Amino acid sequence: MAQVVIASRLSDGRVVFLAGVRSTGVADWALQLDAALLAEDEARAQELLAIGEAEAARRQTIIDPYLIDVAEEGGRLRPTKYREVIRCLGPTIRLDLGKQAEGPEA
Repeated sequence: MAQVVIASRLSDGRVVFLAGVRSTGVADWALQLDAALLAEDEARAQELLAIGEAEAARRQTIIDPYLIDVAEEGGRLRPTKYREVIRCLGPTIRLDLGKQAEGPEA
């Protein structure tokens, strides 16, 4: 199963995904799941998680990085667990907030 690193951005609380690492070692974070670096095996997943954890400790721009399982559906990545679906989309009680309010491309 494929995995990505998810975290919360401290500046505004938004959910972000590890999307890259610059040559300086600084991690890049994306708001969209489809932009995330994908780990196809456990070794790569642990490598990406270590990058996220180092970023949280060193720069303190994100908090609580962890791995989530994802699957490709219709050419897009989707979380496999309901908790992560909710976390990726936003509040479930108001569909006019969060990423679901931005439409299917969000």
